[in-house]
Amino acid sequence: MGKRKSPEEKADEERRYARASAASSVEDFEPFFTDPNQAIRNVAALNPHASAEVLDRFADDRFWSVRIAVAEHPTTTRETLLRLLEPDPRRRGVVHHAARERLEAEGVRFDDEGTIVAE
Repeated sequence: MGKRKSPEEKADEERRYARASAASSVEDFEPFFTDPNQAIRNVAALNPHASAEVLDRFADDRFWSVRIAVAEHPTTTRETLLRLLEPDPRRRGVVHHAARERLEAEGVRFDDEGTIVAE
């Protein structure tokens, strides 16, 4: 079991959650790209005000849930979605499948091996 958080640590975490939810500019999002709490980074990536630029940066997050939030966000560009695809079939996981599902919903077709079919 981990160390219990002090009331000050809990209050700071709640403030960061609130700021992640309220962020609206690239500058507002900046502290959340490196926030140590993956749940706070996830909240920031789910923020409806996140720009394509912000989402592209969150696409590099080490936590899979943040990358899934990017794949599902309506502002995410096709280029970012394509970056989330895993070329090695043995390594494809939930992030790859979320990005593929979004791309398929936008009309992108894949063959049986999971490669994009040229239009």
